[in-house]
Amino acid sequence: MAKVSLRWVGEFNFVGVDSNRHSAVISGLPPDRSIGLKPAELLLLALGACTGYDVVNILTKKRQKLLGLEIFVSGEQDPEPPWAFRRIVVTYRVQGRGLDPKAVADAVRLSEEKYCSVAATIRGVARIEHRIELTEAE
Repeated sequence: MAKVSLRWVGEFNFVGVDSNRHSAVISGLPPDRSIGLKPAELLLLALGACTGYDVVNILTKKRQKLLGLEIFVSGEQDPEPPWAFRRIVVTYRVQGRGLDPKAVADAVRLSEEKYCSVAATIRGVARIEHRIELTEAE
């Protein structure tokens, strides 16, 4: 069972600690006074990190020459509370040598549909779309 904790540190700020004792500051303040990550954006970060881990793992097992991976996640939220995400777009910028486009596409699909717990949790509420940008390393 996953366990995390949060400690209020004043105003609308919290320090979150995961099961490995890593911490992050989380803030609900306006940008000019914020000292941490926005809670809703943490969800987008979690999705990107979860699928990214899987993609790296799958491509490594397929012996693909992965040299770089950047993931950009954007989400469209409802205009009214509770501002649920309805559409999330994940863009994978993948760099390598001789990467097989099908292997990369399969890794992304497997992560989003089978392995990523964050995607599985979000999928019932928000539509998740992805884009893949492949570049050959020099």
